[in-house]
Amino acid sequence: MKIEHVELLHVAIPLVTPFRTSFGTMTSKDTFLLHVVTDAAEGWSEFAADPEPLYCSEFVAGAQIVLRDFLIPRVAALPRLTAAGVAPATAKIKGHQLAKATLETAVLDAELRAHGMSLATYLGAVHDRVPAGVSVGIKESVPALLDDVERYLGEGYRRIKLKIEPGWDVEPVRAVRERFGDALPLQVDANTAYSLADAEHLRRLDEFGLLLIEEPLDEDDLYAHARLQERIATPVCLDESIHCARDAAAAIAMGAARVVNVKPARVGGYLEARRIHDVSAAHGVPVWCGGMLETGIGRSPNLALAALPGFALPGDTSASSRYFAEDITEPFVLHDGYLPVPTGPGIGIEPLADALRRFTRARQTLWGE
Repeated sequence: MKIEHVELLHVAIPLVTPFRTSFGTMTSKDTFLLHVVTDAAEGWSEFAADPEPLYCSEFVAGAQIVLRDFLIPRVAALPRLTAAGVAPATAKIKGHQLAKATLETAVLDAELRAHGMSLATYLGAVHDRVPAGVSVGIKESVPALLDDVERYLGEGYRRIKLKIEPGWDVEPVRAVRERFGDALPLQVDANTAYSLADAEHLRRLDEFGLLLIEEPLDEDDLYAHARLQERIATPVCLDESIHCARDAAAAIAMGAARVVNVKPARVGGYLEARRIHDVSAAHGVPVWCGGMLETGIGRSPNLALAALPGFALPGDTSASSRYFAEDITEPFVLHDGYLPVPTGPGIGIEPLADALRRFTRARQTLWGE
């Protein structure tokens, strides 16, 4: 297989409601899709980060340059292109895991389409549907939060995740517990908003029986997370700190992570995500699939990953309607709290031509004519 053409499509899709976290508020999904055409098949992928480097160091404009000038030329020069060859070919380029994941996923999609194989089959999925959780952003008031949680539970979501930050943590969690009971699977996500000095405050969350607290401290500070875990009963889950299977193994060995959030984009793609799953499962550590407000192009392969046996907790693989009134693909619809795992070749989905045309802001050829 050889690359013949690579096109980047900058898309912007309005969110149904603003989504606020400790690092900012989003009102649209503003990113790009990568369309890779090979001599065997075509592949699609989605860049998961945002226009500004707030969640992570990567951002849309920077990723476009890295892909055009450094990543794609190395991969296009391979005598025989495979998804497994993307990481070795781009290894000398430091960092840029999300950009690398975008390229590897598009190549993997094309490769699997050429063989008529689904991503779920390729990864080793054991389920044909996965339980869906939902992430609830920071709200202006507790009553507004409770209204949102009630609506999502009414739609069938099987787990609630609350975004928290200093000043919006104990009381919102208490209100949700009092309103919906102890049986509700509930977790919180701090997105690195706290420090180890807040350990005693965070210990107040122990009384609520949470599934986990996600990435409470600074990214990559495994030592501090391990010390925090010694002081609180709520399981610490690492997200931003896990960039590869080696990081997962180190975090588990140090006692810094009792749960791991696997985001394929953040770790360089689905091949490394599967390795993180395998390392965690070997140590008896549960994993779940996080989300980054993906369109259907990113949501579909996440569902395939979440169908692996070690994904013991519902992920952020919500229905399309959680974020978009209209997506650029056929929507993913919740049925009894579950989403179906795509079975078609490759990632199992592709953009709808009319929706793609309306939501595309710019197109750019990165390789080929």
